[in-house]
Amino acid sequence: MSNPDLRSWVAAMKAQGEIQDVAGAEREEEIGGIVDIYQRRMGRPALLFDDVPGFPRGHRVLANVLTSVKRIALTLGLPAETSEVDLVRFWRDYFRDARTIAPRAVNTGPVLENVSTGDAIDIRKIPTPRWHEHDGGHYIGTGCMVVMKDPETGWINYGAYRVEAHDRSLASVMTSKGKHGNLIMRRYHERGEPCPVAVVAGMHPALFMVAGLEIPYGKNEYDAAGGLIGEPVEVIAGPATGLPIPAHAEIAFEGFVAPGDLVDEGPLGEWTGYYADGRKKEPAIRIATFMHRNDPILLGAVPAVPPNDDTFYRGTYRCGAVWHQLEAAGVPEVKGVWAHEAGGGRFWLTVSIRQMYGGHAKQAGLVASQCHAGAYANRWVIVVDDDIDPADMNAVVWAMCTRVEPREGIEILRGCWSTALDPMSYAPDDPRNARVVIDACKPFRRRDEFPRVARSSKALDERIHAKWAHVLPRD
Repeated sequence: MSNPDLRSWVAAMKAQGEIQDVAGAEREEEIGGIVDIYQRRMGRPALLFDDVPGFPRGHRVLANVLTSVKRIALTLGLPAETSEVDLVRFWRDYFRDARTIAPRAVNTGPVLENVSTGDAIDIRKIPTPRWHEHDGGHYIGTGCMVVMKDPETGWINYGAYRVEAHDRSLASVMTSKGKHGNLIMRRYHERGEPCPVAVVAGMHPALFMVAGLEIPYGKNEYDAAGGLIGEPVEVIAGPATGLPIPAHAEIAFEGFVAPGDLVDEGPLGEWTGYYADGRKKEPAIRIATFMHRNDPILLGAVPAVPPNDDTFYRGTYRCGAVWHQLEAAGVPEVKGVWAHEAGGGRFWLTVSIRQMYGGHAKQAGLVASQCHAGAYANRWVIVVDDDIDPADMNAVVWAMCTRVEPREGIEILRGCWSTALDPMSYAPDDPRNARVVIDACKPFRRRDEFPRVARSSKALDERIHAKWAHVLPRD
């Protein structure tokens, strides 16, 4: 990929038959309503909206982007036929030796084709949808990058935080406690200084993917994104903040969040599938510069009842990250990890192991529930034997029904890291939760005498497939 941008991604996906064009859908109900229906089943095409009533032709909205294993694979430069398990292995190997390439500063780029300052700023020029019918506003930042710089170390961080468009030159940003953006903003405010912020609302999906991943504290997401795309991300310095902004971005704006400057924000239907928080006060971004390309494309990654575009792509990443962190913590013989999509890629984790010693299963479950990649907003961790495919829910539920010893196999952990978006967190001002770790492995003491599984062996399967392929179902 040569300095990829969102337009090159759209062209590549169209060549693969992965884009559905939609003309004439209005932004208050129809764009969000269409996306919601499409997201109810993964694998449907991405949606490119144009001719939005009230906006110039060519001012487009792209959504339902990373809801397909094929599109995720192609975004990462992998073969189109890559499977779910292949994606998990990709991320596991990535964490073993994560390649990084530093961004490259340039003086100009397509994002500077239209630049507004002062009274000329109007972010309402973008046809930002009301993504859900009960949302409290128009969220320009769902598939976005929010860029900040640590005031002490100079560390550049960007994350995917929700950004509401309020007025011509006013937006707001919501970051959960403990997230890197929240920590950086607090440092500025504790010094009595405004926090510089840049919001990028249209970029190559590989850059957006990095925004939603658990890149370690102190590491630059631009470096990680460069490693993923195989070359430096070209960035320009924001005219007002100096923050790095992708030169090939579609839409970006920068400004400042002053201490105590809050604005009513929300609600937004979130990735948990609920309106877990109402309209409340969040930091206001006073916009100093607004930039966009000619005929800009707004990238939307819409949170909704999972699986959804905001969470589906993170599931395979999170599996790989948890797998890597389990091994880094010394847990041996991990054979697979799956973050089930119905849990938004967070609430449900299944870990498959080959049991090596008494307590091995419980160790794996406890570590998975508290390692960085698995800890945030988790609810269930299920540990299964290596004969169970962790991505096969029928097999996982069968193991839970037939291999769990409730007196010994269930642990409840209290006071764990979660978010106010979790509908079962303790309270809006105490975003912790409780979670369950379940040992669904054969009891270690009985593993050799445990009843034989009533299923054909792999050898018999192979003989049957070889002789009877013409009558067997095609999976």
